[in-house]
Amino acid sequence: MRKIERKLFVLNDQIAALLRDEELARGELDFHRHLHDDAARDAAASDHPLDRSDARDTGLDVARFERHIDDLRKSRERLERQRDRLLAKLD
Repeated sequence: MRKIERKLFVLNDQIAALLRDEELARGELDFHRHLHDDAARDAAASDHPLDRSDARDTGLDVARFERHIDDLRKSRERLERQRDRLLAKLD
């Protein structure tokens, strides 16, 4: 097997792993969005400092997961560009 083909197999495995990680992170993001919606609603209804703190914390969790998903997507797209360049060399 040629070196390019071995690299392609490795890249495909890495891309598949990143896709799985993205899917899992999206599920967790949905969970955190639900928590944030509930916390924000509680904070608006009660105006209690602890409820406001919970809403702020859950909002930060949502933002953190959004950044994480964006980072995973960027990494996957970089690997896909590498894969495309290698595929072009095979022709």
